[in-house]
Amino acid sequence: MQAIESLLTLNRQNNKLAIRIISPTFGHLPPELSQQYGLTHRKPYYFFLFMLEGHTHHGVDLQQFDVNANELLFILPHQIHRLPATKEGTNYVKLGFDENCLSLLPKQYHFLVNPFNNQKIEFTTSAAARLKSIFDILLNVLSAVDTEPELILAHLNSLLTEINMAYFSTDKRPADGKLSTYIRFKLLVEDNLTDHITIQDIAQKLALNTNSLYTIVKYYSGLSPKEFITNRLILEAKRRLYYAESSIKELAYDLGFNDPDYFSRLFKKVTGQTIATFVQDLSGN
Repeated sequence: MQAIESLLTLNRQNNKLAIRIISPTFGHLPPELSQQYGLTHRKPYYFFLFMLEGHTHHGVDLQQFDVNANELLFILPHQIHRLPATKEGTNYVKLGFDENCLSLLPKQYHFLVNPFNNQKIEFTTSAAARLKSIFDILLNVLSAVDTEPELILAHLNSLLTEINMAYFSTDKRPADGKLSTYIRFKLLVEDNLTDHITIQDIAQKLALNTNSLYTIVKYYSGLSPKEFITNRLILEAKRRLYYAESSIKELAYDLGFNDPDYFSRLFKKVTGQTIATFVQDLSGN
């Protein structure tokens, strides 16, 4: 796997925070350095691309996204990110920061759980103008490496709050207690992914019966809780297979499967492809 952990640590724009911002005229790495990271990698940090003018194409977890003016694409840690081979649109801003930056902020931003499985957010003209203003401030404060972290974090909080509001405004379903429960369900799945936690245990942790859990997860994801967990495991398998991190047997064990043959059959059932065919298709891209 192409290691890019050093991108924020070695090329940070603040002495105390691992954070980096890029615009057409600011923050670009020298070509000889950027080539070391390649076009495709598994993100170890949070990444945001906001298009001001023009359009571009980025891949996230093997899916392609067209990003146009007043749209933002966000990528979470561990997702596979493929950069475009051609030049970005005419005006844009990119921002990357690590988990430590997020932990220093005063609140949670539920869009980072991506409950609606929507990597791209469209902003109204007024909201886009506000977002641009915040990005402009961040460009300014990150132009000096000795800027106090508190100042940077204050504006990062404003930025994530604005994005969080836009993410949930695009969905007309009520953001009630059911949505909060669904978000907690997703977090439980992430925290216990390779432990293969049972649906009964999840329901108990959420103070629900299994029927109520089924109703909530089905409503927001279109899947049963079991299907949701299975799909998430297969997505993780795809991510690791992309970089050939281990053999199929090792991958099965790493993902918590005691029977590699069962894992292979499950992969084919969910994807419609054998693991060998999936890997072959990847190598042909």
